[in-house]
Amino acid sequence: MKQFNASHLEIKKWFTGRFETHPYETGWADEAIFFVMIEHIKGENPTLTAHVEISHDGVNWASDGSSPVTVSGRGLHPIKVQPNFGNWLRLAVNIDGGELFLNIQIHCKG
Repeated sequence: MKQFNASHLEIKKWFTGRFETHPYETGWADEAIFFVMIEHIKGENPTLTAHVEISHDGVNWASDGSSPVTVSGRGLHPIKVQPNFGNWLRLAVNIDGGELFLNIQIHCKG
């Protein structure tokens, strides 16, 4: 029987500029996906660019090699994680052109 877990990494707060989400231990999972909910916007059409980072220990990080994902506008924006992601995941994020009120989750199953 498969296991499933949904966890909040960043909960309902304003973000601007560069940041990384809290890391999440995913070694037990076969697949993972991030959900970025943009709830409110300040500024003229700000954009969010994110890419998945992986880690063997939750301290040292590297890009997973996937292309960055850029989104704008309110709503739910999924960011898929490539297979064979190892033990730890997080998102590296950059927001240009304003501020975004975000709720970021990771969903894993395995």
